[in-house]
Amino acid sequence: MISRRHFLQTSACGFGSLALSALAHGAANPLAVRETHHAAKAKRVIFLFMAGGVSHVDSFDYKPRLLKDDGKMMDFNDARSVAKTGSGASQRVMKPLWDFKQHGQCGQWASSLFPNMAEMVDDLCFVQGMHTEGVAHGPATLFLHTGSTNFIRPSMGSWVSYGLGTENENLPAFVSISPSLSNGGPRNYGTAFLPPVFQGTALGRAGAPAAEANIKNIRNTMLTGEQQRKQFDLLRSLNHEQLQRSAVGGQDAELEAVLNSYELAWRLQGNAPETLDITGESEDTLKLYGINEKPTDNFGRQCLMARRLAEKGVRYIQVNYTDNSNNPAWDQHSNLPKHGEHAAAVDKPIAGLVKDLKQRGLLEDTLVWWGGEFGRTPYAERNGTGRDHNPLGFTQWLAGAGVKPGFSFGGTDEFGHFAVENKVHMHDMHATILHLLGLNHEKLTYRYAGRNFRLTDVHGHVVKEILA
Repeated sequence: MISRRHFLQTSACGFGSLALSALAHGAANPLAVRETHHAAKAKRVIFLFMAGGVSHVDSFDYKPRLLKDDGKMMDFNDARSVAKTGSGASQRVMKPLWDFKQHGQCGQWASSLFPNMAEMVDDLCFVQGMHTEGVAHGPATLFLHTGSTNFIRPSMGSWVSYGLGTENENLPAFVSISPSLSNGGPRNYGTAFLPPVFQGTALGRAGAPAAEANIKNIRNTMLTGEQQRKQFDLLRSLNHEQLQRSAVGGQDAELEAVLNSYELAWRLQGNAPETLDITGESEDTLKLYGINEKPTDNFGRQCLMARRLAEKGVRYIQVNYTDNSNNPAWDQHSNLPKHGEHAAAVDKPIAGLVKDLKQRGLLEDTLVWWGGEFGRTPYAERNGTGRDHNPLGFTQWLAGAGVKPGFSFGGTDEFGHFAVENKVHMHDMHATILHLLGLNHEKLTYRYAGRNFRLTDVHGHVVKEILA
C-alpha cells in the first residue's frame, strides 16, 4: 500500500507543475501581463526620488530677479510664511548660491549645482510649473507617492503593477531601493486596499550602504538544488490545495498574495542574485556611475542596480536619496550650502544612468522621472541661510520614452515662488506618466468600500504638450 507521504513525495513535481501553471497563466496570476488601454510609449519607470525638496531656484529655474533684489525684505504671502511671521510675511530675498548659464542646443538654464545633468539637458524634459499638495514633508511625500496627503491609498508603483502586471515573473514588478522609514515609510511603496501582491519590494533601507541593498537569506547553503526543488514542489502543491479550500472558488486575496510571494521568492533565488550583482560590470560602466569613488559610490550603486532591474523587466523602480530622520537630505532650512554636498553625491550617477540607458537603447522604452516632493522658497527662512518648503511652484524633469527631449514646459513667477504658466499639478504628472505606460488614469480603477478609486482620485489631466 502506498502511504499518503510517499504519494505526495513522488507526485509533488506533477502537482507543483499544475499549481505553477495555474498561478502563471490567466486570471489566477494577478501579475500576468495585462493589455494596456492604448499603445504605450514606456514599458517601465525609474523614479529618482530626491527626498526633502531640491531648491529649483538654485538648480534649474533661473530667476534674475533674485539676483537683483538679493537682501531686500519683501512680502511673500504664502500660507507657511504667514503662519510663521504673521500677516506681513516679510522675508529676505535670497539669490541663488550657484551660478547659472544656458546649456545644450536647447539653451536650458541650469546652475553649477548639477554640472553633469547640465551637460545633458538636450536629453531632458523639464516641467517647471509644478505644484502640489502638502506643505510639510510627510503629507507632500505621501501625495507624491499615493495621490493623497492623509488617506491610506495605494502607491503609484503598486498602481502600475496592478495595471500592467510584470514583464518578468522571476522578479518583482515594483522595487524600491533604499527607502526611508519616515514621512510615510512603507506606505510609499504599499498597496493599501489593492491586493497585497502588488506591494513594492524594498531593497535595503535609507542610511544603510547600497552595497547591502539586497534580498536577505536568498541563498540556501544547507540543501542542494535538487533537494530544494523537491521541498518547494511539495509545499507548493499543499499551499495550492489550501488556497482552493480557503474560500469559495479559492478567492482569498491575502492567502493568494502570500502564496504568490512564496512562488516569487523561489524564482528570485535563481535570478535576483545575478541581477543585483554588479561585479561583472565593466570598469567603464562603474566609472560612468561614479562607483568606487567618493562621494558617488553609494548612490551610483543604487542607480546601476536600477538599470539592471530595468533590463530584466521590472516595471517600476524607485531609487531613493533620503535618510531616516525627520529632516530628509535636501531639507536645508538653515544651511543651503549643504545642497552642494548632496548634489556631488547624486549628480554623476544620475547623468551616468541616463547615458547608460541611452547607449544601450533602453531609454527608448524607459521613462526616467526626477524630483522631490516640493521645491524651496525664493526667500531665506527666518532671515537665515536656508530656504523653506515651497509646494506652490517647483521643477521636476522626465527623460526617455515618449517625452520631448531638450524641452521645457511651464514656469513660475519672476521670483520662482508660484507656478503661473502652464501649471502642472502632481495629479497631472501622475496622469501623464500612466498615459506613457499605456494606462488611462480615469480607467485604472479599483473598487473598494462601495466606490471606484484611482491614483488621481477625481482630478488630473495628461500634459500632452510634453509628449513626443
